[in-house]
Amino acid sequence: MTDSTKDSTVRLAKRVSEMLPCSRREAEQYIEGGWVSVDGVVVEEAGARVSEEQAIAVAKDATLLEILPVTILLHKPAGFNADIGKDGAPALSCLSLESRTATCRQQRFLKRHLGGLTLTNPLATTASGLVVFTQDFRVARKLVDEAARVEQEIIVEVAGNIVENGLALLNHGLPFNGKPLPPIKVSWQNETRLRFALKGVLPGQIEHMCKMVGLGVVAMKRIRIGRIAMSSLPVGEWRYLQEFERF
Repeated sequence: MTDSTKDSTVRLAKRVSEMLPCSRREAEQYIEGGWVSVDGVVVEEAGARVSEEQAIAVAKDATLLEILPVTILLHKPAGFNADIGKDGAPALSCLSLESRTATCRQQRFLKRHLGGLTLTNPLATTASGLVVFTQDFRVARKLVDEAARVEQEIIVEVAGNIVENGLALLNHGLPFNGKPLPPIKVSWQNETRLRFALKGVLPGQIEHMCKMVGLGVVAMKRIRIGRIAMSSLPVGEWRYLQEFERF
Protein backbone atom coordinates (compact mmCIF):
# COMPACT_ATOMS: atom_id res chain seq x y z
CA MET A 1 0.00 0.00 0.00
CA THR A 2 1.40 3.44 -0.96
CA ASP A 3 1.50 6.45 1.35
CA SER A 4 -1.17 8.18 -0.73
CA THR A 5 -3.51 5.20 -0.26
CA LYS A 6 -2.93 5.24 3.49
CA ASP A 7 -3.70 8.97 3.63
CA SER A 8 -7.00 8.49 1.82
CA THR A 9 -8.43 6.17 4.48
CA VAL A 10 -9.99 7.00 7.84
CA ARG A 11 -11.01 4.98 10.88
CA LEU A 12 -14.39 3.35 10.49
CA ALA A 13 -15.51 4.81 13.81
CA LYS A 14 -14.93 8.32 12.45
CA ARG A 15 -17.10 7.64 9.39
CA VAL A 16 -19.89 6.21 11.53
CA SER A 17 -19.81 9.09 14.02
CA GLU A 18 -20.18 11.54 11.14
CA MET A 19 -22.99 9.56 9.49
CA LEU A 20 -25.38 9.19 12.42
CA PRO A 21 -24.20 11.61 14.01
CA CYS A 22 -22.96 10.32 17.36
CA SER A 23 -19.89 10.43 19.57
CA ARG A 24 -16.77 8.52 18.57
CA ARG A 25 -17.25 6.15 21.52
CA GLU A 26 -20.85 5.44 20.52
CA ALA A 27 -19.68 4.74 16.98
CA GLU A 28 -17.17 2.21 18.35
CA GLN A 29 -19.97 0.55 20.32
CA TYR A 30 -22.12 0.22 17.20
CA ILE A 31 -19.19 -1.35 15.34
CA GLU A 32 -18.20 -3.73 18.16
CA GLY A 33 -21.83 -4.74 18.45
CA GLY A 34 -21.84 -6.00 14.87
CA TRP A 35 -24.25 -3.33 13.61
CA VAL A 36 -22.02 -1.77 10.95
CA SER A 37 -21.22 -3.10 7.49
CA VAL A 38 -18.68 -1.96 4.91
CA ASP A 39 -19.62 -2.72 1.31
CA GLY A 40 -22.20 -5.19 2.62
CA VAL A 41 -19.83 -7.05 4.98
CA VAL A 42 -20.17 -6.70 8.75
CA VAL A 43 -17.00 -5.25 10.32
CA GLU A 44 -16.58 -5.48 14.10
CA GLU A 45 -13.19 -3.75 14.44
CA ALA A 46 -13.63 -0.07 15.34
CA GLY A 47 -10.07 0.65 14.22
CA ALA A 48 -10.64 -0.69 10.71
CA ARG A 49 -9.73 1.84 8.03
CA VAL A 50 -12.02 2.61 5.14
CA SER A 51 -11.91 4.86 2.10
CA GLU A 52 -14.38 7.58 1.20
CA GLU A 53 -15.61 5.46 -1.71
CA GLN A 54 -16.68 2.51 0.45
CA ALA A 55 -20.34 2.18 1.41
CA ILE A 56 -20.95 2.26 5.16
CA ALA A 57 -24.29 1.11 6.55
CA VAL A 58 -25.65 0.93 10.09
CA ALA A 59 -28.39 -1.60 10.81
CA LYS A 60 -31.84 -0.08 11.38
CA ASP A 61 -32.21 -1.98 14.67
CA ALA A 62 -28.77 -0.97 15.95
CA THR A 63 -28.61 -0.39 19.68
CA LEU A 64 -26.11 0.84 22.23
CA LEU A 65 -27.27 -1.67 24.83
CA GLU A 66 -24.42 -3.37 26.68
CA ILE A 67 -23.06 -6.51 25.03
CA LEU A 68 -23.54 -9.16 27.69
CA PRO A 69 -20.96 -11.90 28.36
CA VAL A 70 -21.79 -15.27 26.83
CA THR A 71 -21.34 -18.90 27.80
CA ILE A 72 -20.71 -21.46 25.07
CA LEU A 73 -21.58 -25.17 25.26
CA LEU A 74 -19.56 -27.36 22.91
CA HIS A 75 -19.85 -31.05 22.08
CA LYS A 76 -16.11 -31.66 21.83
CA PRO A 77 -15.06 -34.50 19.52
CA ALA A 78 -12.50 -37.01 20.77
CA GLY A 79 -9.00 -36.12 19.59
CA PHE A 80 -9.45 -32.34 19.84
CA ASN A 81 -7.60 -30.26 22.41
CA ALA A 82 -10.03 -27.85 24.07
CA ASP A 83 -7.76 -25.20 25.54
CA ILE A 84 -7.52 -21.43 25.83
CA GLY A 85 -4.80 -19.36 24.19
CA LYS A 86 -3.09 -16.27 25.59
CA ASP A 87 -5.72 -14.03 24.00
CA GLY A 88 -8.52 -15.84 25.83
CA ALA A 89 -9.72 -17.49 22.62
CA PRO A 90 -10.19 -21.27 22.35
CA ALA A 91 -7.45 -23.13 20.51
CA LEU A 92 -10.09 -25.29 18.87
CA SER A 93 -10.88 -25.32 15.16
CA CYS A 94 -14.48 -26.48 15.60
CA LEU A 95 -15.52 -23.40 17.60
CA SER A 96 -16.57 -21.02 14.84
CA LEU A 97 -19.63 -19.38 13.34
CA GLU A 98 -19.96 -22.25 10.87
CA SER A 99 -20.05 -24.90 13.62
CA ARG A 100 -22.80 -23.21 15.64
CA THR A 101 -25.73 -25.61 15.82
CA ALA A 102 -28.79 -24.80 13.70
CA THR A 103 -31.16 -24.49 16.68
CA CYS A 104 -29.06 -21.61 18.09
CA ARG A 105 -29.14 -19.31 15.06
CA GLN A 106 -31.65 -16.87 16.58
CA GLN A 107 -28.96 -15.29 18.77
CA ARG A 108 -26.58 -12.84 17.10
CA PHE A 109 -23.00 -14.08 16.80
CA LEU A 110 -20.15 -11.63 17.40
CA LYS A 111 -16.44 -12.24 17.00
CA ARG A 112 -15.94 -10.90 20.51
CA HIS A 113 -17.89 -13.91 21.84
CA LEU A 114 -14.81 -16.03 21.09
CA GLY A 115 -12.42 -13.86 23.15
CA GLY A 116 -11.82 -13.50 26.88
CA LEU A 117 -13.21 -16.98 27.54
CA THR A 118 -12.56 -19.25 30.51
CA LEU A 119 -12.50 -23.02 30.01
CA THR A 120 -14.32 -24.15 33.15
CA ASN A 121 -14.02 -27.93 33.20
CA PRO A 122 -11.11 -29.27 31.11
CA LEU A 123 -11.67 -32.52 29.25
CA ALA A 124 -8.88 -34.85 28.14
CA THR A 125 -7.99 -34.68 24.44
CA THR A 126 -8.97 -38.34 24.03
CA ALA A 127 -12.41 -37.79 25.61
CA SER A 128 -15.51 -36.32 24.01
CA GLY A 129 -18.55 -34.54 25.31
CA LEU A 130 -19.74 -31.36 26.94
CA VAL A 131 -17.20 -28.54 27.34
CA VAL A 132 -18.05 -25.08 28.70
CA PHE A 133 -16.38 -21.78 27.75
CA THR A 134 -17.60 -18.62 29.46
CA GLN A 135 -17.09 -14.86 29.62
CA ASP A 136 -19.44 -14.66 32.60
CA PHE A 137 -17.66 -14.46 35.97
CA ARG A 138 -20.73 -15.91 37.70
CA VAL A 139 -20.58 -19.08 35.61
CA ALA A 140 -16.81 -19.31 36.07
CA ARG A 141 -17.19 -18.97 39.82
CA LYS A 142 -19.84 -21.71 39.90
CA LEU A 143 -17.95 -24.21 37.72
CA VAL A 144 -14.34 -23.43 38.68
CA ASP A 145 -14.30 -22.11 42.26
CA GLU A 146 -17.16 -24.37 43.34
CA ALA A 147 -16.24 -27.37 41.15
CA ALA A 148 -16.21 -29.75 44.12
CA ARG A 149 -19.98 -29.18 44.51
CA VAL A 150 -21.02 -29.50 40.86
CA GLU A 151 -21.87 -33.01 39.68
CA GLN A 152 -20.70 -34.25 36.29
CA GLU A 153 -22.12 -37.24 34.44
CA ILE A 154 -19.69 -39.25 32.32
CA ILE A 155 -20.30 -42.34 30.22
CA VAL A 156 -17.27 -44.63 30.13
CA GLU A 157 -16.77 -47.41 27.56
CA VAL A 158 -14.69 -50.14 29.19
CA ALA A 159 -13.02 -53.43 28.29
CA GLY A 160 -11.91 -56.33 30.46
CA ASN A 161 -13.41 -58.28 33.32
CA ILE A 162 -14.38 -56.43 36.46
CA VAL A 163 -13.14 -57.91 39.73
CA GLU A 164 -15.51 -59.38 42.29
CA ASN A 165 -17.31 -56.60 44.14
CA GLY A 166 -15.79 -54.18 41.61
CA LEU A 167 -18.93 -52.08 41.13
CA ALA A 168 -19.25 -51.55 44.86
CA LEU A 169 -15.59 -50.50 45.02
CA LEU A 170 -16.13 -47.98 42.24
CA ASN A 171 -18.96 -46.46 44.23
CA HIS A 172 -16.87 -46.24 47.40
CA GLY A 173 -13.63 -47.73 48.64
CA LEU A 174 -10.91 -46.80 46.13
CA PRO A 175 -7.99 -44.41 46.70
CA PHE A 176 -6.54 -41.85 44.27
CA ASN A 177 -3.22 -40.05 44.69
CA GLY A 178 -2.84 -41.67 48.08
CA LYS A 179 -6.18 -40.41 49.41
CA PRO A 180 -9.52 -42.20 49.77
CA LEU A 181 -12.14 -41.07 47.28
CA PRO A 182 -15.54 -39.92 48.56
CA PRO A 183 -18.62 -41.96 47.67
CA ILE A 184 -19.78 -41.50 44.07
CA LYS A 185 -22.51 -43.00 41.90
CA VAL A 186 -21.43 -45.62 39.36
CA SER A 187 -23.79 -47.97 37.54
CA TRP A 188 -23.82 -50.18 34.43
CA GLN A 189 -25.58 -48.74 31.37
CA ASN A 190 -25.02 -51.94 29.43
CA GLU A 191 -22.41 -54.72 29.33
CA THR A 192 -19.58 -52.39 28.28
CA ARG A 193 -20.63 -48.94 29.50
CA LEU A 194 -20.45 -47.47 32.98
CA ARG A 195 -22.19 -44.28 34.07
CA PHE A 196 -20.22 -42.13 36.53
CA ALA A 197 -21.93 -39.29 38.42
CA LEU A 198 -19.31 -37.51 40.53
CA LYS A 199 -18.17 -34.13 41.82
CA GLY A 200 -14.72 -32.58 41.69
CA VAL A 201 -13.38 -35.19 39.25
CA LEU A 202 -9.59 -35.00 38.87
CA PRO A 203 -7.51 -35.65 35.72
CA GLY A 204 -6.83 -39.37 35.38
CA GLN A 205 -9.19 -40.30 38.20
CA ILE A 206 -11.67 -42.37 36.22
CA GLU A 207 -8.96 -44.26 34.32
CA HIS A 208 -7.27 -45.06 37.65
CA MET A 209 -10.51 -46.23 39.24
CA CYS A 210 -11.32 -48.52 36.33
CA LYS A 211 -7.81 -49.98 36.34
CA MET A 212 -8.12 -50.75 40.07
CA VAL A 213 -11.10 -53.03 39.36
CA GLY A 214 -9.64 -54.75 36.28
CA LEU A 215 -11.11 -52.57 33.55
CA GLY A 216 -9.50 -50.54 30.77
CA VAL A 217 -11.04 -47.33 29.46
CA VAL A 218 -11.85 -47.42 25.75
CA ALA A 219 -13.66 -44.08 25.51
CA MET A 220 -15.21 -41.39 27.71
CA LYS A 221 -18.02 -38.94 27.01
CA ARG A 222 -19.21 -36.24 29.42
CA ILE A 223 -22.94 -35.73 28.96
CA ARG A 224 -23.82 -33.38 31.82
CA ILE A 225 -22.33 -30.65 34.03
CA GLY A 226 -24.57 -29.65 36.92
CA ARG A 227 -28.09 -29.20 35.56
CA ILE A 228 -26.96 -28.64 31.97
CA ALA A 229 -27.04 -31.73 29.75
CA MET A 230 -25.49 -32.02 26.32
CA SER A 231 -28.76 -33.52 25.05
CA SER A 232 -29.01 -33.59 21.25
CA LEU A 233 -26.12 -31.20 20.53
CA PRO A 234 -24.29 -32.81 17.56
CA VAL A 235 -20.60 -33.73 17.74
CA GLY A 236 -18.38 -30.78 16.83
CA GLU A 237 -21.17 -28.19 17.19
CA TRP A 238 -21.86 -25.59 19.87
CA ARG A 239 -24.61 -23.36 21.21
CA TYR A 240 -25.05 -20.46 23.60
CA LEU A 241 -26.25 -21.04 27.16
CA GLN A 242 -29.72 -19.49 27.30
CA GLU A 243 -30.78 -16.86 29.86
CA PHE A 244 -33.13 -19.27 31.66
CA GLU A 245 -30.54 -22.07 32.00
CA ARG A 246 -28.60 -22.54 35.24
CA PHE A 247 -25.80 -24.94 36.15
